[in-house]
Amino acid sequence: MKLFLLFILIITTMNAIVLKPWSGKIEKLSDEERHVIINKGTERPFSGKYTNEKSEGVYTCKLCGAALYESKDKFDSHCGWPSFDDAIKGAVKRVPDADGKRIEIVCANCGAHLGHVFEGEGFTSKDTRYCVNSISLNLDKKQDAKNSELSYAYFAGGCFWGVEYYLEKLNGVKEVISGFMGGHVKNPTYYDVVKKNTGHLEAVKVVYDKNIISYEEIAKAFFEIHDPTQTNGQGPDIGEQYLSAAFVNNEDEKNTIIRLIKKLEANGYKVVTKILDKSEFYEADESHQNYYEKKGSTPYCHGYTKRF
Repeated sequence: MKLFLLFILIITTMNAIVLKPWSGKIEKLSDEERHVIINKGTERPFSGKYTNEKSEGVYTCKLCGAALYESKDKFDSHCGWPSFDDAIKGAVKRVPDADGKRIEIVCANCGAHLGHVFEGEGFTSKDTRYCVNSISLNLDKKQDAKNSELSYAYFAGGCFWGVEYYLEKLNGVKEVISGFMGGHVKNPTYYDVVKKNTGHLEAVKVVYDKNIISYEEIAKAFFEIHDPTQTNGQGPDIGEQYLSAAFVNNEDEKNTIIRLIKKLEANGYKVVTKILDKSEFYEADESHQNYYEKKGSTPYCHGYTKRF
């Protein structure tokens, strides 16, 4: 009898270990969530809600809620899925695929399938890309979160789609967000600005790692991917909302722009780029973010021209 009771005790204890707190959550997963998180499937590229997400916060496991990635480590790899070049220490486990060709990543806490990890692609200085399914994640937003390693620069150079397209290719640039700056109307829409009633310029917010790329390097690229001598717009896009401008955060940035303009003028360019103080930046709606990436084409009025 004692042996039998001991056996029952062992079995009960083992079950208690196996039945984790999140086990009941599996039953609440949708069919699509179950397909990815439990059966190790993959959601369609560019379909996930976090692919182009730019909010600050911590990405957590959809199944158990464990913290996995910080927004400061997210970057745009143009692969169609959220990409991170680092994970929270000990939060993600690497498991070789059965075919030996790829490395799967799972939540170290509950084993939920997240995606795959790749190295040697050269996207960032960490040379790592955690390619994660949006459906495996939740985002715990922290609106007041700050990261001392990230800096922000603001430029206007015609249609924001083209400026975004080229600047986000720079190593060290984490995100480029299309929006509006310099006007007198709060919360303008794209169509408000197009009608020229707000005073805003189509602008971009460049989020970059100052340990990898400097403000001056980004500014130089800005002057080389659009025509800083055109007075009435950019290419075929004519109007005040398409004028060339650098919105500066401080005197250092202002002096950098002045110095670069003098170099361009010494090279024979008649620069009309305005230097304006940074004002409130209004992010454009999602349909205007990563436009060319979504469309699968290239800018029609922007291109690279070496000027320095």
